[in-house]
Amino acid sequence: MAKAAILETPGEGLVIGEIDVADPMPHEVLIDTKACGLCHSDLHFIDGAYPHPLPCIPGHEAAGIVKAVGSEVRTVKPGDHVVSCLSAFCGHCEFCVTGRMALCLGADTRRGKGDVPRMTRSRGSGESEPVNQMLNLSALSEQMLIHEHACVSIDKDMPFDRAAIIGCAVTTGAGTIFNACNVTPGQSVAVIGCGGVGLAAINAAKIAGAGKVIAADPLPEKRALAEALGATHTVDALADDAANQIMAISGGGVDFGIEAVGRQAAADLAVASLRRGGTAVILGMMPLDCKVGLSAMDLLGGKKLMGAIMGMNHFPVDLPRLVDFYMRGLLDLDTIIAERIGLEDVNAGFDKMREGHSARSVVVFD
Repeated sequence: MAKAAILETPGEGLVIGEIDVADPMPHEVLIDTKACGLCHSDLHFIDGAYPHPLPCIPGHEAAGIVKAVGSEVRTVKPGDHVVSCLSAFCGHCEFCVTGRMALCLGADTRRGKGDVPRMTRSRGSGESEPVNQMLNLSALSEQMLIHEHACVSIDKDMPFDRAAIIGCAVTTGAGTIFNACNVTPGQSVAVIGCGGVGLAAINAAKIAGAGKVIAADPLPEKRALAEALGATHTVDALADDAANQIMAISGGGVDFGIEAVGRQAAADLAVASLRRGGTAVILGMMPLDCKVGLSAMDLLGGKKLMGAIMGMNHFPVDLPRLVDFYMRGLLDLDTIIAERIGLEDVNAGFDKMREGHSARSVVVFD
């Protein structure tokens, strides 16, 4: 039995309940969850903006200790400290073999209709019902049962709460800088939205040696966090002349405009901030009816638009490197974490996220 935060009805918050977790199948890993960051992507499902089979357990930004492994698992072993990642990879599809692991949709890493339920809960009278897994992980639970290609072993000296946020926010934000954009020293970057993902992108841009790192957010406290993490300049994202301010600061536009909040206006600002030949990168989960585009003049100026799901990571390699960056004092994860809470306070944590005034809340299980 494991305690978990269960989504039963979108818009009505999460319910704390007990679930039964099966023993690992050949390629599965059973993990005692130690910490899980609260991510805005979860909120899209919790509030009903994105559909998902119910009931289910959200949470996808986690770290823990391997308790047991399936008979074919070779990448981790019991006792290993691990970080999970929602972009599980099969290793043999077109995307994996061409180095685009984050785009993998390999069926063998995901549970399909008709599969034996791996998580269930009692409904009384001796009956049970399946509990669906969200985003390959379902980490807001005392235990996770996941595919071996959805986690990676890390240094045991790494604190679990800081390791957890590497699993999504930092992998997405830093991965965008290092992988999707391949920022080189001296290039300019604008980050629109200074939540966990945006702050990680700003910190990574500093590590990469970006010349100007411009943070745009409507909240002064978020802009202050951005400065602490390496922003050279800040702009009120809701100012009428925000794009013009970024243009002036960067001397004609930025090389990379990164949208990290999931709003149409933020994406439009990322595009409007570009120099000739610049690239806008959309990271946030926007409403499903949103569209982002380039004008004819943008195209004539060689501007580009792209998505970068999960920072286009290669997480078995990237995550241990990010842990090493933290351990050596290069990556600042402490500033990104606003609070540590218990599982019973998860709904209050998501309420705080809706208010938008602080960075990451992390559920700590011990």
